[in-house]
Formats: sequence, C-alpha cells, structure tokens
Amino acid sequence: MRRLTYTNSRGESILFDAEPYFIDSLTGIGEVSAEIQSQRAPYQDGDTYIDTILQPRYPSLEGTIIEGDLLRMKQLRKQILRVCNPKLGLGKLTLNLDGDTKEIYGVLDGAPTFPERGENLFQTFMINWKCPNPYWRDPKEVSRALRAYEGLFKMPMTFPFELGLSGDSTILVNEGDVESPVTIDIQGPITNPQIINVTTGQYIRVNRSLSDNEVLHINTDDQNKRVEIYRNGATIEKAIGYLDHYSDFWKLEPGQNEIKYIADAGTANGIVAIAWHSYYLGV
Repeated sequence: MRRLTYTNSRGESILFDAEPYFIDSLTGIGEVSAEIQSQRAPYQDGDTYIDTILQPRYPSLEGTIIEGDLLRMKQLRKQILRVCNPKLGLGKLTLNLDGDTKEIYGVLDGAPTFPERGENLFQTFMINWKCPNPYWRDPKEVSRALRAYEGLFKMPMTFPFELGLSGDSTILVNEGDVESPVTIDIQGPITNPQIINVTTGQYIRVNRSLSDNEVLHINTDDQNKRVEIYRNGATIEKAIGYLDHYSDFWKLEPGQNEIKYIADAGTANGIVAIAWHSYYLGV
C-alpha cells in the first residue's frame, strides 16, 4: 500500500492514492545521489577520503485520473494545478508505504504536466519535486524535559556551603539513520544555562539570565538556526549574541545520547525541554 499526500504552504492538500488520483509510478523515495569528497597530495597514489555529501532528493510521481465526465475531469486537473503550484514555495510530502509514514519538505520542480488524452476516459499526469534536505523524517516529534537547577543554600550561610545541584542529565535516543537537530526551550528563572551533549562533547551555553516569564528558544537545524528569547509568547530579543564563543549547535547522534543540563543559578521552577524528529535515508 502506498499513499502520498502533498500539502502546500497555504495548507491545501491533495491525496494520491486511489480514485480519482491513481499512482502509476513513484520514484526518488529511496534512492538519492551522493558526492564523495576527497583530496590528493602531490605524488600521492589514489586520494584521501574526506566526506560523503548527499545531494537534494527528487521525488517524481506519475499518475492517472480516470473520469468519464469531461467537466469533472477538468475540475480534477485544476485541483492538481492549484495545490501543486511551484510559486507557493516549500510544501510537505507525506508518504505512507506499507504502514510506515514519513514526511519530507520539497518545492515543485515545475508545474504538473498533463499529456494529451485524446478520446480516452483517463488523463495521465506527472509531478516532480525537489527536496533540498534529502532526509525523510518521522512525523512524530519526541520531547523530553529535564528538571532545573535545584537551589540548596539557605540564610544565614556558614562556610563551607553547597550552592546547589547542577541541573539534570538523561539519555535521549535518536532512532534515525543520521544525526538529528534539536529544539531546546529553557524556562526561567535561570542564569547562564548550559546544555551539554556528553556523547559528542559539544555544548550550548547562553550567558544571560532569564526571568520567570521568559523562555529561551534554540534551534540547531542547519537550515533554521536560531537563538531567541520569548516573553509571554512573543519574541522580544534575538539572543545569538549571548552564546558562549565555544558553543556548538549540536545534534543527536544516531542511537543513545547522554544530555546534561547545568546553570550558574536558578530555582526549581526553571525547566528545559528538548524535542527532535528522527531522520532516515529512505522509506
């Protein structure tokens, strides 16, 4: 069983499954081209492998509209052209293949084409997309919360004393084939929060205090990197300038990742939530 749904940037959707839009051929859902990067030193036999870079994905759909009524056939064609409009930019492809559902974002690589139908009672069509990010992702977003900095000190204080426990740590599991970007939301009050991926040794530290009505939002997606502060649900400040110089927009490695959360100061009300989608090479 295969069902493909395309949703454009206006929220309009069209389902390619059975009547009236039958799928004849669907390619580009598994295969994707790769570029092998290497370098060669003077007098070196062969070369030295550096990395493999995946190219954009190009799904292609060939289908058939079966309809004996000419007016109804015209309406169905117009529906395809309306929803699959290349001027609308990125849309979402959702593929269900044998009970497994994945999604990917793509832009129409030209308008849908409709070959001459003659006297037939059916109309063939072809639609091509370009997906800049070649990975399919799980539609289900996984989210985990870590408890905040736990204050311990009391007044009056005597030395030596313990200022507090440094946040929390947990194991996050990326079930995908490749690394996954994360979104991180930190609720104040907190001072200089730091989220560490112990597995990779990378961290993100923001040198700023958050009040109890502020939320720090971080996105590590290469195509949508951002560090912002929200107050009462509205963006009030771009906060990338508060990043520690050695911070990395880290991602979750495939498999288990140990994540640790610490801060210089805070209260039990401060929390951090991490969310991600798993990404796959094909469906």
